[in-house]
Amino acid sequence: MDRRTVLRATAAGGAAALAGGLWAAAAAPAQPAQPGPGPYGDLLAADANGLQVPAGFTSRVIARSGQRVAGTSYTWHPAPDGGACFPAGDGWIYVSNSEVPLVGGASAVRFAADGAIAAAYRILGGTNVNCAGGPTPWGTWLSCEEVPLGRVFETWPAGGRSGEERTRMGRFKHEAAACDPVRRVVYLTEDEGDGCFYRFVPDTWGDLRTGRVQVLCAPDGQVTGPVTWRDLPDRDGFPVPTRYQVAAAQTFDGGEGCWYADDTCWFTTKGDNRVWAYDAVNQRLDLAYDDSLVPAGAAPLTGVDNITGTAGGDLYVAEDGGDMEINVITPAGVVAPFVRLLGQSESEITGPAFSPDGSRLYFSSQRGTSGARAGTGGITYEVRGPFRR
Repeated sequence: MDRRTVLRATAAGGAAALAGGLWAAAAAPAQPAQPGPGPYGDLLAADANGLQVPAGFTSRVIARSGQRVAGTSYTWHPAPDGGACFPAGDGWIYVSNSEVPLVGGASAVRFAADGAIAAAYRILGGTNVNCAGGPTPWGTWLSCEEVPLGRVFETWPAGGRSGEERTRMGRFKHEAAACDPVRRVVYLTEDEGDGCFYRFVPDTWGDLRTGRVQVLCAPDGQVTGPVTWRDLPDRDGFPVPTRYQVAAAQTFDGGEGCWYADDTCWFTTKGDNRVWAYDAVNQRLDLAYDDSLVPAGAAPLTGVDNITGTAGGDLYVAEDGGDMEINVITPAGVVAPFVRLLGQSESEITGPAFSPDGSRLYFSSQRGTSGARAGTGGITYEVRGPFRR
């Protein structure tokens, strides 16, 4: 049987597990998400910013790489990538990584209560290819290096404090991070064609300076089903890379975004266009989306990359390539485009994150309309409207 046939059979047997976590708001889908009408209707013609959004939504440009952020003296970084939002007094802060060599780091934009830009500034520098990361429950941003033996840096969105290296979280080609406050662990993805899915177990929750790194393990050949965790012998990954240290470790084709909510960790793999659902209560892995399980030629979501979610249970998944869309996956198991960028086929969408009140979605086009590999044409956007919460 080909991969599509095998996965249909596997997914049908495991889909019921998705009744937990975010999917508890609706009956479990009969199989991983399928194309259907989105909750906001069809996309309209492109607006003045080149974005197609549904009726009732509007967009604005927040920042452009190499240019000063409006109302500030700060020049926005190149190649904007992973991002997150944080409450800040009556307003909020959007943090964004810079996926460039040697300079790397991350920047932040602070917004006033009415959404006006109040400030922009650097929160991390001198690092290497900072791709994605994740927010912590105590209000810091974990910025991850996507290079061999890459590191995790803990940063402070409000500024005023230098980022700090967290090498006890493992040295590998990091992508994203997601905190599980119930089990008090941090899940970590690895962007390798045979990468692994890890979790960091700190000695003290809220302090990431010490702890253990574990890798997800499963029987050989298993795609979905029960899994276990085993300690890594050497978190430093040298001379043996972390992904090769535990024989039973399950491998994933290009780990990307990672998002935790309600006892479920959702993570994506770009190499096979999948969204995975790890049920942390039952220690079980299932597929929430796989383009091989969609009728041929009908997959709305390809180039699966960064992921975020809402309190109401919707997942928003950005594309690296594809149709340059952010797709929504609903708790009912429907996947549909939410926003599409025109004229930017040489770019990728990065850093989707909602403002604390859920009314605004921030994200970037890493290379913008220029497509320059150095990310000098990056554009960071805001979409505002009646999001389901």
